[in-house]
Amino acid sequence: MTTLENAARAVMVGGLTFEAQLDNSLESIRALLIEKNRSYGNSALDPVRLFAQSDAVEQLRVRIDDKISRLVRGLEFMDENTPKDFLGYLILLDIAERIARERR
Repeated sequence: MTTLENAARAVMVGGLTFEAQLDNSLESIRALLIEKNRSYGNSALDPVRLFAQSDAVEQLRVRIDDKISRLVRGLEFMDENTPKDFLGYLILLDIAERIARERR
């Protein structure tokens, strides 16, 4: 383990190390993405394309633009965590771009 890793483990924030805080945040986003993927039938990575013909990467970019617009304007739907959703869409975009590269 590097000195930097040891330092990150040792720093306590809110009673938890940075590493523990990071794990909690990432687990929360992971759970959100899994729940939404099940609820929406993997539509982010495998869209039906009834109206929009663009690929998953472009469709995710549009959704990210919408999230940025909400963040800038301070608009949120009830029970929605726009920053967490935004991070989730960035992760989905990363996955979609990786899939697109592998298909080339």
